[in-house]
Amino acid sequence: MHRSETTLTVNGKPHTLHLDHRRVLLDFLREDLGLTGAKKGCDHGQCGACTALVDGRRVNTCLLLAVTLDGREVTTVEGLTDGGETPHPLQRAFLDRDAFQCGYCTPGQICSAVGALAEAAAGHPSHVTDPAAPSGRPVPLDAAEIRERLSGNLCRCGAYPHIVEAVEDVS
Repeated sequence: MHRSETTLTVNGKPHTLHLDHRRVLLDFLREDLGLTGAKKGCDHGQCGACTALVDGRRVNTCLLLAVTLDGREVTTVEGLTDGGETPHPLQRAFLDRDAFQCGYCTPGQICSAVGALAEAAAGHPSHVTDPAAPSGRPVPLDAAEIRERLSGNLCRCGAYPHIVEAVEDVS
């Protein structure tokens, strides 16, 4: 009675289900599709462990009701590869820079970084972007920009310096 047919394209594959109106995207991804990369951390949108991309923009999946995303494109950390064995450049940089310790936050950090790179390339300023920078032009990503843009993703292990270096390597 409180369900709607919902179609989401997740990592390039369409999925149509009758979803409970209260089901959040995170639970849909983890429980219905078996995509466990996005983690349930705080369940309040404060830690970023559940970060994925919806239509290329980063979101906290623990806060979004899945039925509100009908017809949208969702990309999780599992969908960042080229479909084969080759990792996304950010995944490779995280490995090369040892930008993780326990790994719990890593999928959310990587998805957030993918979104942050796209936002900067599209010219979206952050709080630390020079106000004199020309509007609409790509924003150069130095360490301060990266830290600001990833500030919504927490790492309890303190791997931040390596995370910033990994993102710098790809930017």
